[in-house]
Amino acid sequence: MGVMPVNRLLLNMSLPMMLSMLVQALYNIVDSIFVSKISEDALTAVSLAFPIQTLMIAFAVGTGVGVNALLSRSLGEKNTQRANRVATNGIFLAFAGTVFFVLIGIFLTDLFYKTQTDSGVIMKYGTSYMRICCICSIGMFVQGMTEKLLQSTGKTVIAMITQMTGAVINIILDPILIFGYFGMPRMEVAGAAVATVAGQCVAAVLAIILNQAKNKEIRVSFRQFPVNFQIIKEIYRVGIPSIIMQAIGSVMTYGMNLILMSFSSTAAAVFGVYFKLQSFVFMPVFGLNNGMVPIMAYNYGAGKRSRMIKTVKLSAVYAVGMMAVGFLVFQIIPDKLLLLFEASDEMLKIGKPALRAISICFIPAGFSIVVGSVFQALGKAFYSMIVSIARQLLILLPAAYLLARLIGLSAVWFAFPIAELFSLGLSVFFFVRIYRTIIQHVADEA
Repeated sequence: MGVMPVNRLLLNMSLPMMLSMLVQALYNIVDSIFVSKISEDALTAVSLAFPIQTLMIAFAVGTGVGVNALLSRSLGEKNTQRANRVATNGIFLAFAGTVFFVLIGIFLTDLFYKTQTDSGVIMKYGTSYMRICCICSIGMFVQGMTEKLLQSTGKTVIAMITQMTGAVINIILDPILIFGYFGMPRMEVAGAAVATVAGQCVAAVLAIILNQAKNKEIRVSFRQFPVNFQIIKEIYRVGIPSIIMQAIGSVMTYGMNLILMSFSSTAAAVFGVYFKLQSFVFMPVFGLNNGMVPIMAYNYGAGKRSRMIKTVKLSAVYAVGMMAVGFLVFQIIPDKLLLLFEASDEMLKIGKPALRAISICFIPAGFSIVVGSVFQALGKAFYSMIVSIARQLLILLPAAYLLARLIGLSAVWFAFPIAELFSLGLSVFFFVRIYRTIIQHVADEA
């Protein structure tokens, strides 16, 4: 972390996670491809569940980001005892998050769908899907946290193995459970949910085993386990802005679903398909960032400014490059992407201009994502939260609403590039500020 050439270190840390996240993006897409073969209503039902799934991911990933940053900094400072306490409290928080979403799954699923649709078919499909994902969320929370422990100590290949194991199990089980192959009952949309949580649970068990066997830098022990509120406070000092930042995405998605459902369920289905497809573009960038954050945090703790700066520069170049490729694909073959999901003529009519319009935001988003991760690594995730709130709640949703009312559905999609350009400007402003107040003052020891 402190001596390997930065480009090599960044690639070594990031490539396994980028690969595993590509596989995760693939199984998200495969999930919806199989569901779309049931009906467009089934695809819409799964799409409408996305805000709650985003909220689950927000809590799991946000807490993991806080643990990752604090762990990496503790290891950079050679404070192994504190690192072990951080890891143990992180596992405790994963179980606490599970309890919260089990309650949501039991008590709020029906109400959530009733606010978005009055279609009995969509309600039936959607409530079964969401309830299973929430009640069985322990796999996602434990998997996410144990993988962060591996990533924080540079065990990215092992983390990749656990992620890919869960993804492969999901992909294999999807058609079996959805359509009832090999003597299994035909579960339809519920089968997609069961396949997802089964993959997550197997990956979680594997990640626990590999942490105990291979991750020698940290030890998780619950013998005489004390909940350390000071450590939890420090975890969430970084993690809460990340949680809020991603939870805002849940609010944005919910608001967009309401706007689009006022036109048609097909428009909401297009939005759901977009989110599945864009994950194939964004997930590798998030994998890159997962490799970048511990490098930044470690070298910040170790006082190595030049390595921090080089890490940021290389990450930005790689991220923008990947986003540019995604932009070109969305511009050139949007129809072929939509046809993966059994797109009707109406979905193609709505979806082709939608994908082209939204993808304009990809390239500036690449830079903004990297800068946001710099804020998190340096303990200033509050800046990321401000940028996210401004982009998704203050700009995107109001712009989408106004464009829908003043022009129509075809204009709604341009709210995304409008919001992203604003986000880019704000991200640059905060980065300049953090560079002047923190990065410049790190004593460069190497």
